[in-house]
Amino acid sequence: MGGASTGTATDADVLVVGAGPTGLLLAGDLAAAGLRVTVVERRPSGTSNLTRAFAVHARTLELLDARDLADELVSRGTPVARLRLFRPLSLDLSRLRSRFPFVLITPQYEVERLLERRARAAGAVFRHGTRLADLTQSSDEVIAGLRDGEGTRSTVHARYAVGADGVRSSVRTLLGLPFPGGSVIRSMILADVRLTEEPAQLPLANGVGDVFAFIAPFGGGWYRVMGWDRSHQVPDSEPADLDELRDITRRALGSDHGMRDARWISRFHSDERQVPAYRQGRVFLAGDAAHVHSPAGGLGMNTGLQDAANLSWKLASVLRGRTADPEALLDSYHSERYPVGRMVLRSSGGIVRLAMAHTPAELALRSLIAHALQAAAPASARVLGMVSGIAVAYARPFGSHPLTGRRAPDLRLAEGRLYELLRKGEFVLVSPEGVTPAAALAPADAVRAHWASDRRDALLIRPDGYIAWAGDC
Repeated sequence: MGGASTGTATDADVLVVGAGPTGLLLAGDLAAAGLRVTVVERRPSGTSNLTRAFAVHARTLELLDARDLADELVSRGTPVARLRLFRPLSLDLSRLRSRFPFVLITPQYEVERLLERRARAAGAVFRHGTRLADLTQSSDEVIAGLRDGEGTRSTVHARYAVGADGVRSSVRTLLGLPFPGGSVIRSMILADVRLTEEPAQLPLANGVGDVFAFIAPFGGGWYRVMGWDRSHQVPDSEPADLDELRDITRRALGSDHGMRDARWISRFHSDERQVPAYRQGRVFLAGDAAHVHSPAGGLGMNTGLQDAANLSWKLASVLRGRTADPEALLDSYHSERYPVGRMVLRSSGGIVRLAMAHTPAELALRSLIAHALQAAAPASARVLGMVSGIAVAYARPFGSHPLTGRRAPDLRLAEGRLYELLRKGEFVLVSPEGVTPAAALAPADAVRAHWASDRRDALLIRPDGYIAWAGDC
């Protein structure tokens, strides 16, 4: 069983298992709300997370803006205004009605760096090199048994716990929850390389016959390259080399662009899976622990960060005693985010299957869909909204205002930009100057703001930037 138990108990309001982007955003939000947060992470402190994620979409950047992190992240990445999913389909992100009309290409570890810095500054406690060994819960707490790298055991008692520990989630396993689904793509090669010749258009993606390749700028002269060969399907344990990736890239893109000096290369597979319940009692699942999908569109990390933004303010409201119906509010995490995860799973799966089309019938269908999307503005806008996250909305109660549940844009208000006001982590009530709409039922601690125009309606905006209530004054 390893080392002896220390018998030490550490109390926390929330135990977050996993210090990837999802867990870090959640921990930072909760700590900033004045709650006691413990983060458990298997990796030793300072270990770089060289994972697949590298795209930060507009909606995620808006959420990072609400945490005063977006501008710094953008300054270190590469904004790309046109996302090429496969030839001839590309999305013109400059059409987005957002402060961030692009996809930002940046390594996941840059996102983690900013989020961890924020979480530590807010007071979150980190326990690196530590694994979750067991997990039980009662009506009023969660009890987590932990084991560090030397086998020493300890215990954390928390009021709630969140599993943000990835596709092989220990939390999900210990809860006994299924993770139905299967592999959508096998034997994909991923590498960070130098290029002698930069492609004329980036990101660059295409599938031809049995091969598919993708190139994106990664900063500092590095490029992230993915390649897949239908005719060479081997286990993830089979070593990948640069010659194999060069061959795939030449066949798919017409050139390997002088690919050289790989600093990292790996073979992986991608699953499509979703847990049936994002909540079990006092334990929640978020990010890849709750859903995993193909890398097409770069939606994985973004969906996880948006899970965290949805859950954090709800946990904070319950733990601070600011809601009349705690159970209903916590249940709304699953009811709102499960459909989004299912949509992302289906849409990313559809993109990857179109990108890897190879039979004449599949290629004809792909061409038809691509041309239809390019020609039909409403259809193109729907795809653009889905990929960027801008169009994500939550179901509204029957009879409520049509804006209820929709994303709030970065409104220009008398007090400044909306997403600057959201940095306080509270609801924002927007109304005409001198008017306080009683029907809004705004929390007492809501930030009061006013239109910088002659609008006469009112909006109550949740801490995650979605409209909770709308109506006339």
